[in-house]
Amino acid sequence: METTRPLLQVDAVTLAFGGVRALSGVSFSVQPGSITAVIGPNGAGKTSLFNTISGFYRPTEGSIRFKGQEITRIPAPQRARMGLGRSFQNIALFRGMTVLDNIKLGRHAHLKTNVFDALFYLGRARREEAALRRDIEERIIDFLEIDHIRHAPVSALSYGLQKRVEMARALAMQPEILMLDEPVAGMNREETEDMARFILDVRAEWGVTVLMVEHDMGMVMDLSDHVVVLNFGQVIAQGVPAVVQADPEVTRAYLGSGNVDELRAKLQAASRPRAATTGAA
Repeated sequence: METTRPLLQVDAVTLAFGGVRALSGVSFSVQPGSITAVIGPNGAGKTSLFNTISGFYRPTEGSIRFKGQEITRIPAPQRARMGLGRSFQNIALFRGMTVLDNIKLGRHAHLKTNVFDALFYLGRARREEAALRRDIEERIIDFLEIDHIRHAPVSALSYGLQKRVEMARALAMQPEILMLDEPVAGMNREETEDMARFILDVRAEWGVTVLMVEHDMGMVMDLSDHVVVLNFGQVIAQGVPAVVQADPEVTRAYLGSGNVDELRAKLQAASRPRAATTGAA
């Protein structure tokens, strides 16, 4: 039976800062057209992994392959041109600029206009600007339902809309893999449901593969095809959501015990004194 070659392959990646290992022998793959989630407790190494894949950090050991090509030593801007687009855990938009201008910056890595053409706004620059604006306005802005704020300054937007604009800028990079670092962090339920819908639609309608770091376990289990669990910089489990969710090591990493019944008993015991106190009052 023929197997599909992974779009992204991370092999035994280790990342150290001085004597501290942020990642240790991390290996996993991302299949074309999939939604893969990387989860783990705070400080598990998730964002360090994202920064290593996108080229902001260079691993101490191991390799990263994209579409079969070794990219471990390739700089971040070149990886973006190759098809790795990402958002950030902390919103990295230019707050004094409009939504449209922020999104247009995402296409910068693909523009071929030289300095002379850009300075005098000659033929190539005009054509690229027109094509860029058309793609952003007719596809991305419409897709993410942000037409009503296209000319608004980012600083005037709610947090949820800023996260949506950041996703739009990442899509403007024309990614084959869209890397989303905590896309629904800090959002209310309605905003979370909207973002989940956009993530599913970008895979279904645009054929974009998604790799995301996320803490919302309900969203992770509902959307993901494959889940990778990190703890202290190491992969402790990976597989389909149902298998990962039932793994005792995952429970232990999040809750401190592999015995869910034991944890439930502890929580019930902890609630009894408060109930007794309320009754006495």
